Amino acid sequence: MKKLKDLMQELGISKVRLAKYLGVSRQMVYNYLEIDDITKWPKEKKILLLKLLDIEDGDEDAISKIEITTDYMMSVENRLNQNTRGENKIDTYLDIKNLDKDSQTLLTNIVNLIKEKFMDEKKAKENYYIFTYLYHMLQSLENVPEIKYIFGYMSKTTGFTKVDEYKFNEDRQFIFEGILYSALNLYNNGGASRSKLTESHRRWEQEIDKKNEEKLGRTQQLNTLKVQALKELGYSKITTENAGELIEKMAEIESRKV
Repeated sequence: MKKLKDLMQELGISKVRLAKYLGVSRQMVYNYLEIDDITKWPKEKKILLLKLLDIEDGDEDAISKIEITTDYMMSVENRLNQNTRGENKIDTYLDIKNLDKDSQTLLTNIVNLIKEKFMDEKKAKENYYIFTYLYHMLQSLENVPEIKYIFGYMSKTTGFTKVDEYKFNEDRQFIFEGILYSALNLYNNGGASRSKLTESHRRWEQEIDKKNEEKLGRTQQLNTLKVQALKELGYSKITTENAGELIEKMAEIESRKV
């Protein structure tokens, strides 16, 4: 793999550009370059790299045989630019034109990283649930502000963000980080066990069950109000035209019961 790293350096291909060409994050490129044999790369990424370097698959010594000439460097540059333009168009399926440049870059990196994780066949099922839970967390951001503190804590813990950086409410974020650190320290150092936390977990389950029952009850109540409002207004279904009138009627019906 050292030969490949040396070749990338001689060709002037940065890890950022290689990441864009391969459609992965920069960190993933670092991971690939730590693998001792290119044949152990994901098949799609290996083919892309060989195509970039104009190497036939199966020629194990091809990298060391490459003669770096001006023509070769230009041909590699052309393939690199062409694939970056053609393969990295996230806006072909997501409308990102109205986002600023930093937001576009971040969204592209997120989508590429998630795609890369999904392509890991050994962890495909696990990664599916990981990103399902992440999706649920993102959906809950407005109602659970602590979620953004969790993200910030993890970013700091893994070294991506300075520990004294606060992008949200500093006092609340500081307190939450201290609590989370204490809890994870207890968890990682054997100070907690299932038997010790059974009662606490049971209370948590009961609290969730209660919230779900309340949510279900409210949903059923709204359905009842909707049916009654439709009946009183003489409509058979909700449409774009009658939605506003229907909501006002539902509010009126509900106020009668107060």
